[in-house]
Amino acid sequence: MLRIGIVGLPQTGKTTLFQILTRTHGGAGTGRQEARVGVVRVPDARLDRLIAMFKPVKHVYATIEYMDMPGSVIELARTGAQSQALRELDALVHVVRAFENEAVPSEAGSVDPKRDIENVELELILSDLAVVEKRLERLEKDIKKQKNPALEKEQQVLTVCKAALEKQTPLRELELSAEDLKVIRGFTFLSLKPMLYVLNLGEGDASKANVAEQFAAQAGLKQRLRTGVSAICGKVEAELAEMSDADAAEFMQSYGLKESATSRLINASYQLLGLISFFTVGEDECRAWTIRAGMTAMEAAGEIHTDIQRGFIRAEVTKYDDLIETGGFAEARLRALLRLEGKEYIVHDGEIVHFRHAS
Repeated sequence: MLRIGIVGLPQTGKTTLFQILTRTHGGAGTGRQEARVGVVRVPDARLDRLIAMFKPVKHVYATIEYMDMPGSVIELARTGAQSQALRELDALVHVVRAFENEAVPSEAGSVDPKRDIENVELELILSDLAVVEKRLERLEKDIKKQKNPALEKEQQVLTVCKAALEKQTPLRELELSAEDLKVIRGFTFLSLKPMLYVLNLGEGDASKANVAEQFAAQAGLKQRLRTGVSAICGKVEAELAEMSDADAAEFMQSYGLKESATSRLINASYQLLGLISFFTVGEDECRAWTIRAGMTAMEAAGEIHTDIQRGFIRAEVTKYDDLIETGGFAEARLRALLRLEGKEYIVHDGEIVHFRHAS
């Protein structure tokens, strides 16, 4: 399961966002020190349609685990509190205050999203730099005692990381090879994690569809690797989360919103992490599976079960649009829209895949 941490400075609305995503209540301002965890179903209209078509006994949506990290992310990075939980996450969502509210004063005395982003980024970089410097000192001593190609490779990669961090460049922006990433994987560096900045807007800005894109360009975030920017209005979205689907749709329309915060943030998270979905369907079960873009059919089979991967023979593949248009597998097969693919076939977003395998 994909695990994403929600972090931020005090009074930014990160706990509100967690409550919106997980449809939970309470917890803000309680002084709690434990991270809260919630599992969110990934909305997918394609799976909804497939469920209606096949009427399966069981259906399973993809899910994301969100973790609301307590307190200030700067304090977490400085003190190491909750550091293990933070380091085990796949990505970070940094909630950035972009709303004015005299009743909820900003800790910094003014609202400045760009400043807050830079301050938090610096703390993550400094936290990683301390780890890198300590490890390099140890490596230097060990290599002097005995030549070791693995340690020398680690030293080489960490030296590149150190140079970047000293220039205040987060590690996520480095072009590291798969081999380099494998060398440093165990360090779980904070600035290496993909980052989604979420602007928490004031109510008057809720309908501005391009505010995130404009801010990204102004703040120099647009072209950064493994970095995304989205926007919500926590106040409006919190009201939406309390409504029925019908009322929520009408309410969103009044604000000019095309989709909920949950849908926008999940879509942004998938894009940031390079994730796609494929489906397995039938009368027994319709299910969405999350994989990384570029995965082969063999690798995708392993996401379902290692036995399927081991006994892989062929993958039967149909495009979602083709299956919907033909109304079922029989007609899709007649029109040659159902293909047999081998283990090196690259699975694409939205495809329906059935794996033939030896038991």
